[in-house]
Amino acid sequence: MLTKQELRSQETKKEILTAAAQLFATKGFDSVTMREIAKVAGCSHTTIYIYFKDKEALLHQLSMPPLETIKKQMENTSLQIDLSPEEILKTISIKFIRFSLLHRNIYTTFMTVKSSRVDQIESATDMNKMRIQLFTLLEQALQRFLFIEGNDERLLMYTRIYFYTLHGIINTYIHSEESLESLMNRLLPTFEESIEVILIGFKEKLRGVK
Repeated sequence: MLTKQELRSQETKKEILTAAAQLFATKGFDSVTMREIAKVAGCSHTTIYIYFKDKEALLHQLSMPPLETIKKQMENTSLQIDLSPEEILKTISIKFIRFSLLHRNIYTTFMTVKSSRVDQIESATDMNKMRIQLFTLLEQALQRFLFIEGNDERLLMYTRIYFYTLHGIINTYIHSEESLESLMNRLLPTFEESIEVILIGFKEKLRGVK
């Protein structure tokens, strides 16, 4: 059983993370200071450093657990032998959209703050490696669907274009006050049609249709 001091410590850490998420979402990661986070969390600017050495450590703690969750969901779907390559790609895409809209208040922080190129894995931080793994899961699913060689430069290009599409869908509703379930119930057919249209475009492009 946790002591009162341990419970207080857990609560303080939780309040710091909540404050950081709120401020990163509203003011942007680069504009927020540790002192501001501490003030919103209701602790001193020295106390916050007991739990987190800097903003990057806060960002890591906020981002990694949710990103790990969606990565596992996408991996599990990718391994389902009863699904066709097309079904796998579409399913993981909708899962990614749903996850991102669930975390829409901090999605931009998760996916873009301190981001690195997807083709520079060696220089990436742990968080960027996670982002790259998510991108790679989309890339692998797209490769299986398009029957395109891994060394074909079009694969990376098409995966980027595909991610831009998903990113655009998500960002359209990032400030929406509508509930996740309402958004998904109302717009799922549109999301699915958007994915269908871009995949048809890729197929036609690979066939050489102008």
